[in-house]
Amino acid sequence: MSNVNWEDYSAQGFYDELIAGPGKPRPEAAMLCDYLAKLDAAELSAHKTAAEVAIQLMGITFTVYTEGNMIDRAWPFDIVPRIIPLAEWQKTEAGLKQRVQALNMFIDDLYHDQKIIKDGIFPAEILAQSVNFRPQCVGIKTPHNVWAHICGSDLVRDQDGTLYVLEDNLRVPSGVSYMLENRNVTKRVLPELFASGLIQPVDDYTSQLYEMLSSMSPRQGEEPTIVLLTPGIYNSAYYEHAYLAQQMGVQLVEGSDLVVGDDDCVYMRMIDGLQRVDVIYRRVDDMFLDPEVFNPESTLGARGLMRAWRKGNVALANAPGAGVADDKVVYAFVPQIIKYYLDQEPLIPNVPSYLCMFEDDRNYVLDNLDKLVVKPANESGGYGMMIGPHASKKERKKFAELIKANPRNYMAQPTLALSTSPTIVGTNMEARHVDLRPFILSGENIFVTTGGLTRVALVKGSLVVNSSQGGGSKDTWIVDLAGN
Repeated sequence: MSNVNWEDYSAQGFYDELIAGPGKPRPEAAMLCDYLAKLDAAELSAHKTAAEVAIQLMGITFTVYTEGNMIDRAWPFDIVPRIIPLAEWQKTEAGLKQRVQALNMFIDDLYHDQKIIKDGIFPAEILAQSVNFRPQCVGIKTPHNVWAHICGSDLVRDQDGTLYVLEDNLRVPSGVSYMLENRNVTKRVLPELFASGLIQPVDDYTSQLYEMLSSMSPRQGEEPTIVLLTPGIYNSAYYEHAYLAQQMGVQLVEGSDLVVGDDDCVYMRMIDGLQRVDVIYRRVDDMFLDPEVFNPESTLGARGLMRAWRKGNVALANAPGAGVADDKVVYAFVPQIIKYYLDQEPLIPNVPSYLCMFEDDRNYVLDNLDKLVVKPANESGGYGMMIGPHASKKERKKFAELIKANPRNYMAQPTLALSTSPTIVGTNMEARHVDLRPFILSGENIFVTTGGLTRVALVKGSLVVNSSQGGGSKDTWIVDLAGN
């Protein structure tokens, strides 16, 4: 007997990524849904177990901080992929390129002429209170005028099928290794489906990343020395740091491995002496990069790194200061930013947003806390936010006080009815909410991953997809229905 009966599957009124209605797979998902419907309960369970074994053997882990402890966990993974038709994805890709191009122009402008402020498009007070604006970066020229070389934009789909950008991650976005490993695991578990040739590949990301980093080298014409700077083994994304360094064939270094010479160049300590470094893909936050300029107590970076960068002797990705645009209040201005720099309408809309720094918006938010999602401007990973419909009266009261005390630091959005995707729960297929994080590389050219990291809320009814908050992930298939 078949275990998966799509007639019985219900998305409970939400837009579902695979199923258009009872027993009706979307055209791009027909091949997968037919395949799954033919599996009996034992076969489905065997596929699930095969994925878990592959994850254990490949050592795919992430770190959770809980009650003062750090716990390494196997990557939570669901074998049923999320599917997007290629024709829709091409429009999304164009929208992501447009967005990141405008954001890089915005960051560059803020550290130079600040024309967008002078022209009255972007309020000066938002910049004045930005915790991620770095005065130390004013006047610095970056290769290709790009500051956010690696961007992870979070996309969500609403009840009517509209895709929105939920936020932009421009500091040190993580998750791309899991996108790549999800594909490796899925190929092991569902190899027959890849034989169709309809599923677009994702495995060119690390070569694209290496090429982009190489294009930033101050010594063009020579083979660049590229390193990936990690805070070390206790960082929650250390698995990803090691994975990307290994895939690119570059050295994984910690701050203690680097030294800045009297010539203001960066060198890596090697067994046979010092070797000059051209490009640093840094996975260390700004404030810990250089004790000479930022936190004097930090041992995660290297003294003099900013000096070397300012003089153009080393390239840093992402550039320090790029986080000025990674602010949930700045996010609300991205449509105007796109219009200002590119004279174009946004191809992917923002989620409607209310900025508590403006009195009318603030009053609306305080009157509707039970309906809204309230977010602090600079937290990430799902921390510090309140989902109004699921919050207690006590929690809502606390957030009202936080907003009144520091309105600049809070914004609110309607509670979106996030789309769902079929997910294996026990021996059943149930709808769970998902989002998507594609990765965009910006150098001489802009490159967007084919799909991205689909994160899934494993708890029934939950809208929180972050792995740090109990979420898992799926492979993301961009399917070419034309078969090209």
